[in-house]
Amino acid sequence: MNDHEPPVRENPLRTFVDWLTRSHWRSFLVIFLIAFAIRGFFLTRTPDRYVIPHTRWEMEATAYSLAERGEFADPYIIPTGPTAHLPPIMPGILALIWRLFGLGLVGGYAGWLFRIATYCAMYAMLPWLAGKLGVGRQAGFLAGIAGALIALWPGHGEALTAIAMGLLLLACLRRWTVPRISVAGSLLLGVAWGVGFHLQPALLTVFLGCVAFELWWRRGCRKWALSAVMILGVVLACLPWGVRNYARFDAVFFIRSNLGLELRMGNHEGAAAAMDVMDLRDEHRHPRTHEGEALLIQEVGEVAYMRDAGREAAAWIGSHPGEFLRLTASRVVHWWFGPLHAPTYALLVTALTLLALAGAWRTLPGLAVPQRAALLIPLVTYPLIYYVVAYMGRYRVPMDWILLVFAGAEVWRWIDRR
Repeated sequence: MNDHEPPVRENPLRTFVDWLTRSHWRSFLVIFLIAFAIRGFFLTRTPDRYVIPHTRWEMEATAYSLAERGEFADPYIIPTGPTAHLPPIMPGILALIWRLFGLGLVGGYAGWLFRIATYCAMYAMLPWLAGKLGVGRQAGFLAGIAGALIALWPGHGEALTAIAMGLLLLACLRRWTVPRISVAGSLLLGVAWGVGFHLQPALLTVFLGCVAFELWWRRGCRKWALSAVMILGVVLACLPWGVRNYARFDAVFFIRSNLGLELRMGNHEGAAAAMDVMDLRDEHRHPRTHEGEALLIQEVGEVAYMRDAGREAAAWIGSHPGEFLRLTASRVVHWWFGPLHAPTYALLVTALTLLALAGAWRTLPGLAVPQRAALLIPLVTYPLIYYVVAYMGRYRVPMDWILLVFAGAEVWRWIDRR
């Protein structure tokens, strides 16, 4: 080395992150504990009336009914009987916790701690997920830290859906890169996707995107048979809940009954793109908040009510195509750039989207085609159903981790460049 050349200085942040992410468990534990400490602090500041098991919201009301009487029922403002308004896994878990710990304050804290833990685990998995997907464990660590610091109010199982989506995408990625796929593996993966639909039926579009990519990517006629076996696994996983719904409602539908209601909530005269705006105006008709709508469910039944709501929404869309397109475009903007009625939140979402776009632009060309597919398919397909229903911020959580990982890749590139 030339004596006149300055010594090369190590970047201490880079060295520290490299050391942390060398062990998946070490990075998992660091992110989990940070996320849990922040959310646990906010939980201690939450009034008891929001912690103790209650029936003010659909999921809690359904879980309360399941814990108290063993019935998956009564999600609305008054008792309306059996329901399929929600997918069954998260209310079932919450009901089990409440049965174990009681319907008092202890059970309430146990339920909230479980929901908080799922968010913490979701972010803590990102170094491992990002490494497996080819973006890099350091990018995943930065993404996990960013997610840990953003203390969102735990919703209806979105974090569990995010975990399921990440694991299912990794399973598909492995399937796309191995030379030979087994029939048993195809069946089991289909069953896993089917179980995931019981967390969030919107995963269906992601699954269909993955199947379409697999049929395009793999060679040989055997791929059609293996995809059919995977779809058979999905059907087998969905069959028990479907049989239950048919026995209760004498109707066949995919996991949830409420699509018609959600379409009407987002598409009617005077509708806004965001649910929060309509909540302030109190101009939407929902049986959770309007007793007259719940009485109508008592009279005609949940499925008939939802179908009528869907027909009402379709009629309005057909007679107001321009307004529907305007609402849809506004919901797309809300999805990617945040709620326009909340400028601070919108600024954060916009920053994440733009940073993720920059990270994806630089990262994707260096990845294998299956890795690109595993990252891009959910970004394209998962939001599709949410473009036609009223926007809520928590809907994004299951795919936000991908944006965080891309954003983390861009930030890591800045750090590495130093």
